[in-house]
Amino acid sequence: MHLDGTNRMSSPRLSDNPIELVVAETHGGCRLDRFLTEHFLDYSRVHLRRVISAGGVRIDGRGAKPSYRLRAGQSVRIVLPELPREAPRAENIPLEFLYQDDAIAVVNKPPGMVVHPARGHWTGTLAGALAYHLQKLSGVGGPARPGIVHRLDRDTSGVIVVAKTDLAHRALSEQFAERTVRKEYFAVLSGAPDRDRDYIDRPIGVHPCQREKMAVRTSDSRSRQAVSFFEVVERFRGFCTAAVFPKTGRTHQIRVHLASIGCAVLCDRQYGGRSQITLGEIRREPPDGIILLARQALHARCLTIQHPDTREAMMFEAPLPTDLTQLLVALREYRGDSGDAIG
Repeated sequence: MHLDGTNRMSSPRLSDNPIELVVAETHGGCRLDRFLTEHFLDYSRVHLRRVISAGGVRIDGRGAKPSYRLRAGQSVRIVLPELPREAPRAENIPLEFLYQDDAIAVVNKPPGMVVHPARGHWTGTLAGALAYHLQKLSGVGGPARPGIVHRLDRDTSGVIVVAKTDLAHRALSEQFAERTVRKEYFAVLSGAPDRDRDYIDRPIGVHPCQREKMAVRTSDSRSRQAVSFFEVVERFRGFCTAAVFPKTGRTHQIRVHLASIGCAVLCDRQYGGRSQITLGEIRREPPDGIILLARQALHARCLTIQHPDTREAMMFEAPLPTDLTQLLVALREYRGDSGDAIG
């Protein structure tokens, strides 16, 4: 299939059939990911960046990065996966809305909730709950991901922003892609860094042996730059709490980075080697039946965006969930003589 670079496809339904675009004069100097976003309106920029990084795009027969600047007359050949056609079933699942207007909604996602349907998680998702509670959601991410602009891991709680209109979705996706969104996470760590504040600049790629995991991969050309800033908030014997500010948004970035410096997120089964902690263990006694935490101790506490319509800077904050609050109470009571809070 061949298209002129001035035309757009509103609903490409492709699988193995390549599409070829010719870069028009008006798109000379345009980034590759932005160029494709303008031509394939049903696909988000984040999704198209993944396609590019996976080798699904060739420019004059050669691969390229999402940031590649195009020249007029170049041939862009792309193979897109077919978007899921079935929207998630609306489910009456309670949600805590932190903010709503005509363009966006902001939700405090509970731990244990998958953001959108995927293999093994077809029900009980945030997407299904949103379909029940909201009358209007963006369709840019495809039918299976109505309104979904970004993700949180299943066991990570906290702030997530949702787009109600396609215009809002594209504006928010642009902010995430350009790294102008400010994200702050709260984490409880096993162990504590030596420094009160520092940054981790280590590339992340797919784990060489376990494909469901990510890892710091310094010698793999397919790895992508990842930067996380952190600040220790409170120290305990054997633990600490930290505020983490990821500059990039790689899969599992915070969890991989903190584990790489020997301070894994507490109860992170994948990267920390344990999935729960009991009150007895906090008291330095044998494990008992009082489970304080049974998921990774990671919470998306604050998110600052520019409103897609008004351009106003807006910060949204999600309070700590009960499990993390109870864990902090126990740490302060039984492990709290390792130093004062950092301020």
